[in-house]
Amino acid sequence: MAGDFVTQAELEAALEALREPGRFDAAERLVAQAAPGLQRILAEALAGGGWNSEDDAREIEKALVASDHATALTALRTHLAEQTRLAMLVGVAVGIELANELDLGGADDEPSLTITRHSSSESGQ
Repeated sequence: MAGDFVTQAELEAALEALREPGRFDAAERLVAQAAPGLQRILAEALAGGGWNSEDDAREIEKALVASDHATALTALRTHLAEQTRLAMLVGVAVGIELANELDLGGADDEPSLTITRHSSSESGQ
């Protein structure tokens, strides 16, 4: 539901649970199987957000012709970091929706974390 949220403690517990050894084994197999389709979705999302466009190319060219090496390197690293962050965020969103679409809440034999969803009206927001 829109307006639902998890508490900070629940979020931290869920993030900690992701550190368990082998936690991503099933997800890695699914991603490997879905990689071609996921790659297309990511490319479309990045293009829709203006990445890999003429503006993006101009930013890269501007960095490459910077007056000094340090400035060029900083500009390229910054640009790459921005692209990486955006790709990661899009990837997470796609992963969540793919899990919802496939109805993957976690296998019975895998550890799970129950997260209680609270509506924003209950929290006084």
